Amino acid sequence: MAKRLFQIIVLSMVLGVVVGAVIHQSASPEQAASIAGYLKIVTDIFLRLIKMIIAPLVLTTLIVGIAHMRDSKALGRVGLRTMLWFIGASLFSLLLGLFMVNLIQPGAGFDAGEVASGGAAPEVAKLSLADFITHLVPRSIIEAMANNEILQIVIFSVFAGVALAKLGEKTAKVVELTEEVAYVMLKITEYVMLLAPFAVFAALAGVVATKGLGVILTYGKFVGGFYFSLLILWAALALAGRIVIGKRTGELIREIREPVIIAFSTASSEAAYPKLLEKLERFGIANRIASFVLPLGYSFNLDGSMMYCAFATMFIAQAYGIEMTGAQQIVMLLFLMITSKGMAAVPRASLVVIAATLTAFNLPAEGLVLILAVDQFLDMGRSGTNIVGNSIATAAVAKWEGLLRDPALTPPLAERGLDGDSTQVTASRRG
Repeated sequence: MAKRLFQIIVLSMVLGVVVGAVIHQSASPEQAASIAGYLKIVTDIFLRLIKMIIAPLVLTTLIVGIAHMRDSKALGRVGLRTMLWFIGASLFSLLLGLFMVNLIQPGAGFDAGEVASGGAAPEVAKLSLADFITHLVPRSIIEAMANNEILQIVIFSVFAGVALAKLGEKTAKVVELTEEVAYVMLKITEYVMLLAPFAVFAALAGVVATKGLGVILTYGKFVGGFYFSLLILWAALALAGRIVIGKRTGELIREIREPVIIAFSTASSEAAYPKLLEKLERFGIANRIASFVLPLGYSFNLDGSMMYCAFATMFIAQAYGIEMTGAQQIVMLLFLMITSKGMAAVPRASLVVIAATLTAFNLPAEGLVLILAVDQFLDMGRSGTNIVGNSIATAAVAKWEGLLRDPALTPPLAERGLDGDSTQVTASRRG
């Protein structure tokens, strides 16, 4: 069934591009925009359904996973290993982005003045490190869930999970009930994902209908260079995975194809979260690891997005003929390393980080207009890359913790407990 759904999603992608291209060629810009508006309804419904299940899914699976750890030292060890991996991956992604944009020089010879004169830079929220740090702690778990603030949900879940683990048998029924709710959310996820092919088709058809494929030719060096750089990043991530988890890296990449395509087509890493969690567990990663590392990764390990920020900022500088010394670029890298950690807390995250960087380094703020025409196409690539980076990070941490199992020896997800232990089966499952 999973293979069949994957094939249907791929077919939906192809049909979406074809239908979008036909609309762009045959309809006027106003008509194409109107049709894209109707198609967007389908995509918006799917994304709203995803947002509907993410908060309770993260909350329940993470609380249960931590409660089953029962060892605060193990939790601290997992957290430390996770953050060390994230920092390393972040630095590599930024360095690769800077190296490739200097090597390819996509902005050289680009007529920045002509393009930027066609519009003003969009209004984006201001990015403040102080605000981000304060934003980590929820004022209310209800408010955090209502706003889908994943990082705040993680903070609350860690406290709740550790408390339940410390109380032991006194709260066994609470853990069991939370686990049952998690099973319900996983089943709801299955139903929601049946709409994925329709959302993929509508998303791609709408983008191509309004922007057309011709815009990629105009920005060919920029788009092509960025996607080539993403391929190198994928290869590097796969190599890191191979070093840590061994020959099963290829199997992991094959397992996450469906979440990657969903993220790519909808330009939303969030849209792929429920399916990705399921796929990682099927790969053999214990739920206690997947449900802890993955939400953190969505806030701290956006490899594709971070490389894009470095790549796009330097593209704008090149397009305006502004030379930046090696020292300035290193300082910019460190600036991006810090500010990018606030991505999950603000809308239009990558544009916000780029806007903040342009201002901080006295680069033309209107340069943001240069990348808007192709931002959607590039967002697709970086969203898919974020999924790959988080998957390999989760598998690596699971391997280090000895919680990466051979699926041939592990019961299916529905037959084992959410802590990844086949002996941990809830009362209702026993019945």
